[in-house]
Amino acid sequence: MSKKIQHFDVIISGAGLAGASMALALSKLTHSDGTPLSIAVVEAFAINDDLPKSYDARVIALSHGSATYLNELAAWQTLKSDAMAIRDIHISDRGHYGKARMRASDYDVSALGYVAELQAIGNSLLKPLKQCSNVQFFAPQTITDIVWQQQSVNVSFASAEQLKGSLLLGCDGGQSVCRAQAKITSSTDDYQQVAIIANVTPEKAHNGRAFERFTEYGPIAMLPMTEGRCSLVWTVATEQVEQILALNDADFAEQLAQEFGHWLGSIDSVGKRFSFPLKLIKAEEQIHHRMALIGNASHTLHPIAGQGFNLGMRDVQVLAQMFEQALKDANNNPEKLGLKLDLGEHQLLRQYADNRATDHQQVIALTDSLVHLFSNNYLPLVVGRGVGLKVLNYLSPLKAALAQKTMGHRSK
Repeated sequence: MSKKIQHFDVIISGAGLAGASMALALSKLTHSDGTPLSIAVVEAFAINDDLPKSYDARVIALSHGSATYLNELAAWQTLKSDAMAIRDIHISDRGHYGKARMRASDYDVSALGYVAELQAIGNSLLKPLKQCSNVQFFAPQTITDIVWQQQSVNVSFASAEQLKGSLLLGCDGGQSVCRAQAKITSSTDDYQQVAIIANVTPEKAHNGRAFERFTEYGPIAMLPMTEGRCSLVWTVATEQVEQILALNDADFAEQLAQEFGHWLGSIDSVGKRFSFPLKLIKAEEQIHHRMALIGNASHTLHPIAGQGFNLGMRDVQVLAQMFEQALKDANNNPEKLGLKLDLGEHQLLRQYADNRATDHQQVIALTDSLVHLFSNNYLPLVVGRGVGLKVLNYLSPLKAALAQKTMGHRSK
C-alpha cells in the first residue's frame, strides 16, 4: 500500500545556506486564517547533530547587508561570536603600483562585512529551524522526479515517497536537480582556475583587515578570522594546482609569501588545504511553472569579489518579503479572507524574477570583468588596472558605489 502524499505550501530542495535561510525566512509567515506556511525541506544528506556535507571547511565573507538580514531572521545572535568583523579592505596588484583601501568608518558602519565559517553559519540557521513546528525535514532523501501540474508540483524520492506542493524552490546548488528536471538551460564559463582554500595563521595581527592581492594567475584573498587566523582563498591556474597542493606546509607558506607579499609578515601555520574549480554558471531562466531558483542554483560565481553567497541571500530576502507583502494584501482583501494564498502563482514568480534581474546582471558583470581584468599579464591591462586602483583610492563617488555593492545594500 502506497504512502499518503503529503501536501505543503512550499517544498525547498536543499538545506545548505540558501535553503536553510529560505526556510527560516518563510517559517515566520502565516496565511490569512492564521495558520503558518507549511514547509518541506529536502536534503540529500542526513541532518542530525551533524551538518549536511555542503557545510564544509570553507569560509564565507558576509556582506553588511547579509549580516543585517541574518539578524532579522534571529540567526545572528548565535553566529556573531564566531564571526570576525571586516573593518577595512586593502586591494593591491602584485609587482605594480596602485592600491586602494575601503574603511568601514568612511561609510558610517561598524563593519564592511563579516567572515564566518560555513559550519558556524549553518548552525545559526539550522538550530532555530529545527524548532519550527511548521518545517519538516526529509533527509537523507534524493529527488528523482518532479512532475508539474496546473495547481501543484509533485516531487518523488528514490525511496518512492512523494510530496505535493504549491511551490518548489530550487536551493540545491550549482548542479541543481530542480534546474535540470525543469530543463532550464544554463551557460558555463570555465575560468580554467582553481581556488585553494586553507586557514592560515600569519605572523602579524590582521586587525580586522581583509586583503585582496591580484596576481597574473588570479587573486589571493586573506580574510580576517577569529583567534588571529586568516582564511586564504588562493586562485591559481588549473595546471598549477597539483604542484602547489603537493608542497609541504613550509614550502607552501614560502610560495604564498612570494605571491601575496609580506603585508602580514610570515605565515606561521597552515591548516588543511582544499581546492575547488572556478566557473561562472548562469541559468537562462530564474523561474518555471510553480518553481523558482535561489542562490547557486541560479548563479554560481567566481569568488574574486566575494559576492556569491550575498547575492543568494538577497534572492532569499526579496522572495520572502514579496510573499510577506502578498500575504498581507490577501489578509486585507475581504474576498480572500480565510483563504490560503497560492504562493506558486505565476504572477508572483514573474515579479520575483523581474525584481532580481538587475542585481544579478550587475554582480555577474562586475565579477566576470574583475576576473578577466586582474587574472592576466597583458601589459595594457596591467597598466590600466594599476591606474584604476590608484584612481579608485582617491575618487570618492566611484569608491562609494563599489563599497555599497560590496556591503550588499540593495537599490531602492
